[in-house]
Amino acid sequence: MRIAVALFEQVTALDAIGPYEVLQRLPDAEVRFVGHRKGEVRTDNGFLGLTVDYTFDEVRHPDIVLIPGGIGTRALVHDDVILDWIRGAHETSQFTTSVCTGSLLLAAAGLLEGRKATTHFSARPLLLKYGATPSEERVVQEGKIITAAGVSSGIDMALHLAELIADATTSKALQLMIEYDPQPPHDAGALHKVDAAVLARVQELAKLRN
Repeated sequence: MRIAVALFEQVTALDAIGPYEVLQRLPDAEVRFVGHRKGEVRTDNGFLGLTVDYTFDEVRHPDIVLIPGGIGTRALVHDDVILDWIRGAHETSQFTTSVCTGSLLLAAAGLLEGRKATTHFSARPLLLKYGATPSEERVVQEGKIITAAGVSSGIDMALHLAELIADATTSKALQLMIEYDPQPPHDAGALHKVDAAVLARVQELAKLRN
């Protein structure tokens, strides 16, 4: 099973690597990191480098398509190279997936029109311009398209995908292998769970990153 993970400048690392940690453990999985050109790309804060091993042209028909998010997606909604690749790969894929603002690229490629989809809470309104219906759900499946909300939800999406590809026992086994048992110190992982002070701090931290 060929799994293509798209990489690009200013990608959010966990959007790609979270699902990778799950999916690469599936039997017969072959993960290929694809992009415009081979070589290193830097993540959204510039601190971390990830490597593109294959160009889009070299992986035309993956079984699984995974589009991560990151600030870099803002420019890529106008990039015909990646949008054409998404359209073509989707035609023959078993599943086409995204994490965070990766769904904006699925939408820009025309795959989400009239469909429900999710993304990071700050980007949900942007889905509307492409005819998608924004959802507050953590993972949304519409046919063979699966979108995940912000960053960490990519792990949830990958476990859901593993169950679809294999079975529930395999998905549970993968969850145990990565010891995914979240017990955060605060119940603050969704917009409706926080107060105005927390949201204001989020906005301050986002400005510092950009």
